[in-house]
Amino acid sequence: MDQFDLLVVGSGPAGRRGAIQAAKLGKKVLVIEQGKRVGGVSVHTGTIPSKTLRETALNLSGWRERGFYGRAYRVKQEISAEDLRRRLLITLDHEVEVLEHQFARNRVQHMRGKASFVDPQTMQVVKDDGEVVTVSAASILLAVGTKPFRPDYMPFDGKTVLDSDELLDIEELPRSMVVIGAGVIGIEYATIFSALDTQVTLIDPKSTMLDFIDKEIVEDFTYQLRDRNMKLFLGQKADKVTHQNGKVELTLDNGRRLTTDMVLFAAGRMGATDTLNLPAAGLEADARGRLSVNPETFATKVPHIFAAGDVVGFPSLASTSMEQGRIAARVAVGAIAKEPPKYFPYGIYAVPEISTCGLTEEEVKERHIAYECGIARFRETSRGHIMGLDTGLLKMIFSLKTRRLLGVHIVGEGATELVHIGQAVLNLKGTVEYFVENTFNYPTLAEAYKIAGLDAWNRMGDIKSEL
Repeated sequence: MDQFDLLVVGSGPAGRRGAIQAAKLGKKVLVIEQGKRVGGVSVHTGTIPSKTLRETALNLSGWRERGFYGRAYRVKQEISAEDLRRRLLITLDHEVEVLEHQFARNRVQHMRGKASFVDPQTMQVVKDDGEVVTVSAASILLAVGTKPFRPDYMPFDGKTVLDSDELLDIEELPRSMVVIGAGVIGIEYATIFSALDTQVTLIDPKSTMLDFIDKEIVEDFTYQLRDRNMKLFLGQKADKVTHQNGKVELTLDNGRRLTTDMVLFAAGRMGATDTLNLPAAGLEADARGRLSVNPETFATKVPHIFAAGDVVGFPSLASTSMEQGRIAARVAVGAIAKEPPKYFPYGIYAVPEISTCGLTEEEVKERHIAYECGIARFRETSRGHIMGLDTGLLKMIFSLKTRRLLGVHIVGEGATELVHIGQAVLNLKGTVEYFVENTFNYPTLAEAYKIAGLDAWNRMGDIKSEL
């Protein structure tokens, strides 16, 4: 039996970052990955593929230039599923090569196969050829990620009724699509296909969407979706889904019937823990397959077993998963692990992008903090005009008492890049004066920070002497 300092199950963002961190501390590390190649869901069916699909769709459709040349403008007149897949494969190959090189450079061993617990410190790995290998470790990090939730009542066939993993393998672009689930994944794919001029209908039983995002940003985002003729059926549920003559027919709980070329079911994901034999390790998952952990150390109730990434639940971001894996690995091998900064950015790669960091206006009100908001629209910037933008909004919230930035919220082109300026000011406890007094490159979209800062400052008044 091979003995390791750290055994990592899964090679997604949390697993690979944890494994490399432990290796850099001189520990003997083994990564077990059941997929055909390293990288996990993030590289093969999640983060990287969906963002590559988005970028390809925006480039080939000419979406970014339609502000100048009209809605009929297209870079490529006939866009096929193969056009999208070609760029995707190139990107995935690059990601895998980089990751394999990182493992080799840091002397991280990795093995392909399905891992399951034998006892709390031992796992068996079943390889593709049937060979069974037993390994043990002083500490174990579970970074197995998630898989799509697939309810029994949904008639999945991999062609016209699909989950979010299967969507990447479609053979042709649908003329119409119904997306069930207005969570992050559903909204991202719904808006990407809408940008490809697919007629998209979004359905969700909840009457609201993206409740963790500032309400004003969601309202602006919703307006943009409706403006381009996306149908939003919120507060409605698909009671029945059936195949009819090559199409898919849906019956909603209010009796309304819809017919579409394709249905994407994106209503949640499950922790991929069902094959781990958790009881043998003294662990159990919740109804959604997720594991409970200490939020500071990412240790489970079994002290030497850790879990990180999507399998522990919200926020389920590749970026936060990486930090969780790194912290878990440091704790697992006995190194000092500092708590990460309080505020991290949340990015939704829809069309348009949404990104947020810090407190929403709703959270500020709940805490009874006296505040002021500053807003800038991208069309107010010269760069916005140059780019042909008539949409896009940046919102900042400041404390009236301390003048400190409390939250930054952005919807529009480049939101996931722009948010990092606000993130830095938040974590460094900066005030409205930072945005008023500092110089921003001109012309840039980042200049919206200056505009929003001045908007708030005009109502807050000049700095008080007691501050």
